[in-house]
Amino acid sequence: MFSVPEQFSAATKANFDAQIALFSTFSSKTFEGVEKLLELNLNAVKSSFEDSAATTKQLLAAKDAQEFISLSTSQTQPNAEKLLAYSRHLASIASSTQAELTHVAESQIAETNRKILSLFEEVSKNAPAGSEQFVSFFKTAINNVNEGYEQLSKSTKQAVEALEANVNSTVTQLAQAGSKAAPRTAAKK
Repeated sequence: MFSVPEQFSAATKANFDAQIALFSTFSSKTFEGVEKLLELNLNAVKSSFEDSAATTKQLLAAKDAQEFISLSTSQTQPNAEKLLAYSRHLASIASSTQAELTHVAESQIAETNRKILSLFEEVSKNAPAGSEQFVSFFKTAINNVNEGYEQLSKSTKQAVEALEANVNSTVTQLAQAGSKAAPRTAAKK
């Protein structure tokens, strides 16, 4: 049978190892998210340059002002659609990265709580008589912390979902406004 200091020492080492593993996983998941974001932005910049070059060629080839305006306004809808696609892809990257980080954190917290309760159960078996109230208080405190974390986690998920919905709604409204503006401009000709 291990002594209490040895149990705490082993638990401390295991906790330290778990925190290093958690940090490593967080770093890896964050790096993956940043990598996806960089790839998205590079593709967007490349596409934007290509589109700008093609549009500039068309505009320079315009024979009169009306054709120039027509070509300019015809770009509104495709640009709005590209902005919408970019925004949705960006929200998808942010959402998936956040979900992965949350999953890793929740798993780590659950495992740590399980280990703490296990250690506490083992230590409390050897506790002196009369310490039952302290043991009960400690278990209640751990349960309250876990419930608080679960509530915080649910609130955070709801806030992220609301933010994503607002971003998607705003982008959709901008795209719709752009598509409505293009036909009006074309009709004025």
